[in-house]
Amino acid sequence: MIDETGENRGIVSIKEALEIADEAGLDLIEISPQANPPVCKVLDFGKYKYEIQKRKNEAKKNQKVVNIKELKLRPAIDTHDYEVKLKQAKKFLSQGDKVKFTMRFKGRELSANSMGKDLLDKIVEDLDLIGKVDSAPKLEGKQMSMTMSPA
Repeated sequence: MIDETGENRGIVSIKEALEIADEAGLDLIEISPQANPPVCKVLDFGKYKYEIQKRKNEAKKNQKVVNIKELKLRPAIDTHDYEVKLKQAKKFLSQGDKVKFTMRFKGRELSANSMGKDLLDKIVEDLDLIGKVDSAPKLEGKQMSMTMSPA
């Protein structure tokens, strides 16, 4: 048992520990139930819960949320349109977001899906300094997709 001042009291019976907590006007809280014998501490339970919540909020504040931005392409894309998509991808990657490139195929384009693969490879080559490939281009039905994350 650990008392309200943080001093280790050693092994104490439950009845005695409850009496010590009652005298101090505080609560007896089981800190480590798996330990043998279990570790208990005398402190204010409301304050204890508040500190735990505060630690959780601090941890949540420090974590980074990663968004996935999707850019849709076609295999027969014009150079200017390609450059616009590339510029958007650079902007997203520099902001720390992941980018998912989706290549949509229609009709006969599906039989010549190597054009789409070549275009996605060109994107990887152009964005080599800014991002890295998370998932390689793969064909799923009528679309091919690839995911990149910031380098």
